Amino acid sequence: MDIHILPLTKSDIPEAVECIQTVFADDPFFRYMFDQSSYNIARNAASLSAHFLHGLSINAPIYVAKVTSLKKSGSDEESRIIGICWWHLPLSTTSRTPFTVRAQDCLLSLRQLLANIRYAGRGGLRLHRYRQWKELQARMHAKIWTNTRGYYFCNVIAVRSEMRGRGVGRRLVEAVTQRADAEGMPCYLESSKGMPNLLIYEKLGFELVSEIECVDGKDICTLYCMIRPPVKHESEN
Repeated sequence: MDIHILPLTKSDIPEAVECIQTVFADDPFFRYMFDQSSYNIARNAASLSAHFLHGLSINAPIYVAKVTSLKKSGSDEESRIIGICWWHLPLSTTSRTPFTVRAQDCLLSLRQLLANIRYAGRGGLRLHRYRQWKELQARMHAKIWTNTRGYYFCNVIAVRSEMRGRGVGRRLVEAVTQRADAEGMPCYLESSKGMPNLLIYEKLGFELVSEIECVDGKDICTLYCMIRPPVKHESEN
């Protein structure tokens, strides 16, 4: 059984979406953001697919882990996605967003609007909680980010439960952190789970710098904000 880390392709999107939905089914952030009584998995799949198409169009660093094995016949190989790591590119605070990116942003909004019409809503997304999170996130970022070049943002990392403990997550993350190191860029992520996840990310060079606490009535969701400074290798000194 061979595991390969590869850039996401358009044909990978359906399986990548299914992987994320499976892994995050019991995630605290997912549970906080979506009303489980009205959650629409098809609407959520449409949203994730739209975001992946957007990412592919702007060359965002999105990688999948595929495992290759022989079919039962023994004559052909088959592969399946066992993990995905979805990153956002750095955004400079001193230069205008390129027109191509702004155009793709508009296309993403259009796709989401059409999905809202098709599925008669946002599929259970609690919009007020989403907006609350984005506002708290913006405030926190204004405090901790001073580099005008921006940072690589690890938006989602998901590895199927049966494949954990085999270094798949590390390889997915390092596909971008090595690139960030070469560019002298920091990386950032938010984890909705504490231990042991924080220890795992620390082994990958991330440091806990802050927390975002989303509160709505009796429901609370804590996000652990972690930064990974760029690592200089000996050959660069």
